[in-house]
Amino acid sequence: MNHDWIVAYLQPRLLRNDGEHLSRQLYRQLRELIRQRRLAGGSALPSSRTLAQTLKLGRNTVLSAYDQLAAEGYLESRHGSGTYVCDAFADDPAHSPRTDAPARRLSLRGRRLAEASRLPAGRLGAFVPGQPELTLFPHKQWQQCLNRRQRGAPLAWLHYQHQGGLPALRGALSQYLHLTRSVRCEPEQLLIVPGAQSALTLLAQLLAEPGDTAWIEEPGYTGAQAAMLAAGLRCRGIRVDGQGLCPDPDATPPRIIYATPAHQYPTGAVMGLSRRLELLALARRHDSWIVEDDYDGEFCYTSAPLAALQSLDRDGRVIYLGTFSKVMFPGLKLAYLVLPPELVDPYRRCQARLQGEGSYLQQAAVADFIEQGHFARHIRHMRELYQRRQLLLRHAAAQYLGDAMPLHGGDAGMHLLAALPDGFDEWELQTAAAEQELWLRPLARHFLETPYRNGLVLGYAGIEDHALRPAVQQLADLLETRLK
Repeated sequence: MNHDWIVAYLQPRLLRNDGEHLSRQLYRQLRELIRQRRLAGGSALPSSRTLAQTLKLGRNTVLSAYDQLAAEGYLESRHGSGTYVCDAFADDPAHSPRTDAPARRLSLRGRRLAEASRLPAGRLGAFVPGQPELTLFPHKQWQQCLNRRQRGAPLAWLHYQHQGGLPALRGALSQYLHLTRSVRCEPEQLLIVPGAQSALTLLAQLLAEPGDTAWIEEPGYTGAQAAMLAAGLRCRGIRVDGQGLCPDPDATPPRIIYATPAHQYPTGAVMGLSRRLELLALARRHDSWIVEDDYDGEFCYTSAPLAALQSLDRDGRVIYLGTFSKVMFPGLKLAYLVLPPELVDPYRRCQARLQGEGSYLQQAAVADFIEQGHFARHIRHMRELYQRRQLLLRHAAAQYLGDAMPLHGGDAGMHLLAALPDGFDEWELQTAAAEQELWLRPLARHFLETPYRNGLVLGYAGIEDHALRPAVQQLADLLETRLK
């Protein structure tokens, strides 16, 4: 804790007209800071002279409090250096806060949500899914866009915002989506949101009542599962086939259908026209909303990027969700929604109240980044790079794995699905691979119900070319002993 913060904390808590002596009050307040870990072990305290002057106390008052704390083992004096919080007390497990108590106070929905919310390993390296190549991002051009906007930023951008996003970015994205994904929308229908996950969470709250049914792809994106659970919805896993989500006529009619038509996550299936029309007809029949998550549709390798499902919608039932996390960088925390007109104002107001809007400075820089052509050039560059890395992964897998682990998908995106035999222990393999700094994602993680197939989700976008072959060889060595 900074010395100024210590003073700011103590000043209003020392009562001069209280019956308790000031040295005793000072002792109690400092002891509480230490016990609550606000002053960590090894932290330096202000000198007695400095603290006395800033708090307008007698120096003996401060020395008395320090001496009492030292006698009880809270503080220690280091000759010629000063007074410090004692390391031995700070690390005492008996004084550590309990970590199990909050879990018992969670609601049933909260416990289910916590259990479903496995966090990624936070690692960078071989096979991490969804990890873009960040070293080749045009950092110089991005910084120039930021600097230019920083110099001319209006005062209004420092205030709370509730416009649904900077108009300049909404206009640039509207044109971009129309030209590249055939999305039909006016800039007013496009809202900038603080990340795809927060968008999914708010959509689930706005579009359905607790207890309503949401169809989730099985296997599918765990973030969508968590968003629907957080809203109290009943998640029904709907199996996917070679064309993605396959509507189940016997399943409870859904209020929300979550789908990734351009590139199903994680199987890589691409939804054809007949399946898209079938899904739209089902939504019309059951009065359902479809959330179309186009998380990495820009990276299509067999043809131009497919037109969005939203482009076929004539009933205003499809909500289109896109993100900058894969095409720029995850730390930007910026995504966007294309909403039917009647949802724009309710969503905008609820977002402003419950989540807030992202930085307009960053949004202005992204708008410039798009308008100046950096965005399109970077996507084109990454599309070529990722396609090459996918081919390198396929060639290495053919050499070292043969038929032991067939690869599926690859028409688009940043990962492949590797199939494994039924009954294979994916979790044990994940643990063993992590010891060699291979970060594997078991397919089982993406199921709501009991998994009906085994596999691994292998990311390749963020691995340097020269590292792919050795990583596949390591994986092959790990598999060899487990497939005998």
